[in-house]
Amino acid sequence: MLVLRKFARDTSGMVGLVIVLTTAVVAVLAPRLAPHPLDAYESHPLQRLQEPSRQFPLGTDNLGRDVLSRVILGARAALTIAVLVVAGAMLIGVPLGLVAGYHRGWVPEIIMRVTDVFLAVPQLILALALAQLLGPSLKNAMLALTLTYWPFFTRIVFAETRRIRVSVFVEALEGLNAGALRVMFFHILPNAAPPIIVRATIGMGFTILSAAVLGFLGMGATACGQRPATDSRNATISSPLRASRTSPTSAGWFQVLPSMAGNRASSVNWSGAALTSASSPSSDSTSSRSWSGSRTSWPWP
Repeated sequence: MLVLRKFARDTSGMVGLVIVLTTAVVAVLAPRLAPHPLDAYESHPLQRLQEPSRQFPLGTDNLGRDVLSRVILGARAALTIAVLVVAGAMLIGVPLGLVAGYHRGWVPEIIMRVTDVFLAVPQLILALALAQLLGPSLKNAMLALTLTYWPFFTRIVFAETRRIRVSVFVEALEGLNAGALRVMFFHILPNAAPPIIVRATIGMGFTILSAAVLGFLGMGATACGQRPATDSRNATISSPLRASRTSPTSAGWFQVLPSMAGNRASSVNWSGAALTSASSPSSDSTSSRSWSGSRTSWPWP
């Protein structure tokens, strides 16, 4: 309850939470909320690059498709990608961190050295290289992001496990001949959950932006001609960027307005940063408010 009260006092965190919840509702009701859902799939050359109007609130793109409908329909896939990538990274990284932090010997050393190798290379560059090797598709882009994000969870869980392992209750459990798996997953993992949750929230915002970047570079769904409803923000962010290469000064709304969907990624980061401040034992309301005023909104790890 104390963490929730601290979180509620963080203005940027609450704003981010409202945006995230609103995006989730829009994602669920996307087919009903989109003003022209069919125009998000079909090309209409006679309607290309129309200015924002009552019929098309965000205008149309270079193929005559309603931009607002593509943004709304892309919200569902964007959240799905973020959840699946972060969940997959947690399934890999959390158990490895528990094993490396609880046990001693050459196995933990190998796990952490491999983790250090992954962390030594910027994740986006490594994900781009893996996506290029696997081939351009949405599934391969998600797999590349998952295989490059798990080390962050491994490092966090390793540090928390090493800290908790010397606690009295862990020694008592070992004295009662409790199994290692029981100690790790039923006693250490719940106590290490707060930093894992914080990293997961920040990782979702990063994943949304990374998926759009991979699509812009030709490694995402847009490279395979997939339907806009399944290519997340690639269809609503990377497409305007691609069009701006040939006509950077014309149809300014086409480049600017859809790119504002990136605020959803920032909102997830705001909520994650507020949760970090609220879950910190040394934080109070004053420090939380002062820190939130200077917080950056870029969700890179």
